[in-house]
Amino acid sequence: INEHISPMVTMNFKIAKHDFVNTGKASSSIKFTLKRLGIDPSVLRRIAIASYEAEINITAHTEGGEVIGNVYKDFVQILFIDKGPGIDDIDKCMQPGYSTANEIVREMGFGAGLGLLNIKKNSDVLIIKSTYGNHTELEIIIYFNENGK
Repeated sequence: INEHISPMVTMNFKIAKHDFVNTGKASSSIKFTLKRLGIDPSVLRRIAIASYEAEINITAHTEGGEVIGNVYKDFVQILFIDKGPGIDDIDKCMQPGYSTANEIVREMGFGAGLGLLNIKKNSDVLIIKSTYGNHTELEIIIYFNENGK
């Protein structure tokens, strides 16, 4: 993204470890804001799926983190930055069914090993930067129309 272009709207949210009661509020807020801006429902659906999956990953697998949503004229950029522990093998985590979720998370119905795949499927751009033992930054970009790419 060109650093010289400022977003029209920026939203910031904190995500707490294992706070499944509040997980989804960031995704819902981003979707609601974009709906008010008149974004096509099919695009809203992709944004909701990708951002919710990423939000769940922070809640289930990390020490917490933050979500930053930046709305530009033609696209939304959503950054997910966690406080660790980082991803040891990104390629392995992209395999269907692979999950590092603990038993508690699985009992709640999460951790099926499809999160990153759903994020990738519903995003136009997916960038994952992770330092194992430290943190992960996930960036998704979704264009508002086919011509925006």
